[in-house]
Amino acid sequence: MTDISNHLAHYINGKRVASTSGRAQDVFNPATGAVSARVALASVDEVNQAVEVAKIAGAAWAETAPLRRARVMFKFKELIEKHQDELAATITREHGKVFSDAKGEVTRGLEIVEFACGIPQLLKTQFTDNIGGGIDNWNLRQPLGVTAGITPFNFPFMVPMWMAPLAIACGNSFILKPSERDPSCSLMIADMLQQAGLPDGVFNVVQGDKVAVDALLQHPDVRAISFVGSTPIAEYIYSEGSRRGKRVQALGGAKNHLVVMPDANLEQAVDALIGAAYGSAGERCMAISVAVAVGDVADRLVEALVPRVQALVIKNGMEADAEMGPVVTSAHKAKIEGYIAAGVAEGAQLLVDGRGLTVPGFENGFFLGGSLFDHVTPEMVIHKEEIFGPVLCIVRVPDFEAAVKVINEHEFGNGVSLFTSDGGTAREFSRRIQVGMVGINVPIPVPMAWHSFGGWKRSLFGDQHAYGEEGVRFYTHYKSIMQRWPDSIAKGAQFTMPVAITTPAKS
Repeated sequence: MTDISNHLAHYINGKRVASTSGRAQDVFNPATGAVSARVALASVDEVNQAVEVAKIAGAAWAETAPLRRARVMFKFKELIEKHQDELAATITREHGKVFSDAKGEVTRGLEIVEFACGIPQLLKTQFTDNIGGGIDNWNLRQPLGVTAGITPFNFPFMVPMWMAPLAIACGNSFILKPSERDPSCSLMIADMLQQAGLPDGVFNVVQGDKVAVDALLQHPDVRAISFVGSTPIAEYIYSEGSRRGKRVQALGGAKNHLVVMPDANLEQAVDALIGAAYGSAGERCMAISVAVAVGDVADRLVEALVPRVQALVIKNGMEADAEMGPVVTSAHKAKIEGYIAAGVAEGAQLLVDGRGLTVPGFENGFFLGGSLFDHVTPEMVIHKEEIFGPVLCIVRVPDFEAAVKVINEHEFGNGVSLFTSDGGTAREFSRRIQVGMVGINVPIPVPMAWHSFGGWKRSLFGDQHAYGEEGVRFYTHYKSIMQRWPDSIAKGAQFTMPVAITTPAKS
């Protein structure tokens, strides 16, 4: 692996390219609060250069046999496995999540690559012999051309893997615009793909901010854009890309609920809430940020949660016993603290206050403790908006119907979970709830690689979810072909649509 420089720039046409924009910003180690690198912010010209390179390289790559593309993915998979610890350490250094969680992120990304290794089977389509008049009919799935991904800070390796491996395996070229908060993984991905045998220019990295995003949206040769991030930006990217004729897959924000029924195994529910609410400091699009306590379970749930939140082990993520690390930046820490203050002002009961935490030896780090609110109502801002931090809200409801109503009336519909011992309740919940990903006694129902990831309502803009077979459909054009040969064509003009010809059975 190539060492990560303290000056992080672009990766275009098979090599790292110094930026000429004259713009850059600091990258921080969230545990120490110190600057660890500087990352370039691309100009429009630099984005255009990457698109031109991707267009040229992509033309030859599109004609490469799917089996040869799969062999690149197999080699890429081997390299990820070899460098898993290095990737995870880089994630922890720039994002802050604990090392074990970072390794889990790499594993989930690896699973998408393993799925992409099966691209010859995934691109296999259908054939119908002799639909009538000597005509055969079949279909193809062909690459789109230049595709792009705009990815968030919270999963700097996994989310690019939702996009790039499938796009490339389907025969497209790809441009990654990673988060400027933790950009080093993007360059490590580029290095590994090159070592795996991917031709220069098929995968490119453009570091940057809104200037780079808008340049990708506006460039006519970018045929498709995938995005994961907040709902306002997802909606912007969807509307701007779609009106320019691009295919857009924009995954937005979330407010994930976990319903605890009175018959739930309380110990399991508490374990689930602690891990899902405070893992990765709550900086997950599938984090559980609201516990919906049904009936008389609420008091027992609160009593069990308070000491667990207070006992969270919060340290530098590289320490083996750390359960939670810092949040990504000081600005994000201040934003989360603002939400906590808003919850108090609105009348929610703050049972555990995570503000003011200091980690010995890391006094300048961006640390927060876990916070826990009780008696939150659906009208409060801490319930309506995505906090994206280690804050868990408890909403008390009298019955199952009220729990379903709270969730279905929320503008987001990303993920949800139900903890219960009753199969009938579980079945009704899974059918009636208006959310894209549902867990039954599973706190974070992230689909596996051969399924697909995506929410409902304002958690997804676009028609197709991420990765899995939905991803293959997103990154390919569908084409139907009908064919017959001259010796089977009847003489004379035909003025009707081709139809299947049926011959009456002999008696």
